[in-house]
Amino acid sequence: MPATVYLMCGKICSGKSTHARALRRERRAVVLSVDEITLALFGQDAGDMLDEYVARTEAYLFDKSLEILESGIDVILDWGFWTREERGKARAFYAARGVPVELHYISVSDGTWHARLAARNADVLAGRTDAYYVDDGLAAKFRSIFEPPAEKEIDVIVSE
Repeated sequence: MPATVYLMCGKICSGKSTHARALRRERRAVVLSVDEITLALFGQDAGDMLDEYVARTEAYLFDKSLEILESGIDVILDWGFWTREERGKARAFYAARGVPVELHYISVSDGTWHARLAARNADVLAGRTDAYYVDDGLAAKFRSIFEPPAEKEIDVIVSE
């Protein structure tokens, strides 16, 4: 069986990275995370350039994922895939190369989402994690961008 790419889909702070880590152990896969790279390079200081840095990092990780997949190792793309367009482009990219794709949708209630945002922000402020701090403006931005996947897009749903 050829190596598979797993797309993590869900709102910011919905549990995608937690699910990706569990899937990594289960599948003996490699996790490629946009946040991990941009935080390592720029910390919380990317400012207005963050969207550009994210786009560049995603392009790099698409190419890097092919190298890993060609080695027979599954890849987990741990970024949001927030829009139908992003998900469609990713599926087309891998389909053109004969790579199987599985979309894992992490679905959380608004209450759970707000609680996770608050907990993560507290951890960031206390120095317990190097994740991005998500202020009200950033949360509103992602809430407005996010398009939940249609049922036909979802291979695995994780409800938390």
